[in-house]
Amino acid sequence: MTLLSSRPPRPVEPGLLSRALEVAGRLANDATDVITATAGRGAHPSTLDSPFDWVTDTDRILERHTRRVLTAEFPGIPVVGHEFGADHGADVAEYRWVVDSVDGTANYVAGVPWCAYSLALVDAAGPVVGVVADPYRAQIYAAARGRGARANGKPVQLTDRCVTAGALVCTEFARRGPWPGMGGFIERAAAAHAGVRVLGSAALSIAQVALGHAAAAVLHSYHEWDVAGSVAMAIEAGAVVLDRHGEDTALPTDGLLVAAPGVADEVLGWWQETAHAG
Repeated sequence: MTLLSSRPPRPVEPGLLSRALEVAGRLANDATDVITATAGRGAHPSTLDSPFDWVTDTDRILERHTRRVLTAEFPGIPVVGHEFGADHGADVAEYRWVVDSVDGTANYVAGVPWCAYSLALVDAAGPVVGVVADPYRAQIYAAARGRGARANGKPVQLTDRCVTAGALVCTEFARRGPWPGMGGFIERAAAAHAGVRVLGSAALSIAQVALGHAAAAVLHSYHEWDVAGSVAMAIEAGAVVLDRHGEDTALPTDGLLVAAPGVADEVLGWWQETAHAG
């Protein structure tokens, strides 16, 4: 099995890395202030085609603010966002920013303390810079290619584990509910004495692996803006990043597994076997 972070990194101009980290960190702090001030306090969600697919004024306000700042600071780099889509040329640009202003909107609306702001600078090789704000824990997680990962400025390095017994594995529902084989996956984890948690934020699920709180995170489906920031952190912390076939790609398009290296094969096996059964 190959660690994504073990590939020769595609070089990025050091000045761009530093500026991107600084600006993204400022935006994450802005988002923290807004989210903590407004969560669960009279938000008026507008439903889309799913009763839990909500968009709030906060989502829109934060994305507009993010776009204004990024356009001013990095005028040649397009932005792709959850609320307002992709700037012209984002699909062919050397770099693009991807942002989800509130990942875990249903939790935010309900006042459940588990949502995040996620921002990443991405190129053809994957995340270049990633910043995730965890407002309820007053944490800013940040990573840059080749520079490691940090939580509130303190270095984060994954401590590997060899067994899943006693560990937590995070996952999230698909857009319309449990993903195919999800029940079987939970049963396989339970048989291995591991616990599965579905907490409502893809960004924070992946971050838990990088922080060493969870052994793995499995996402059947996701958007790039949900995960790019925390995948940057996971890679720099030393996690394995794979798709459902066990292939290491920059940002997998066919499912996503982020895991401590010593348990990645085992968790991938649960996923593959139960997906086929499902």
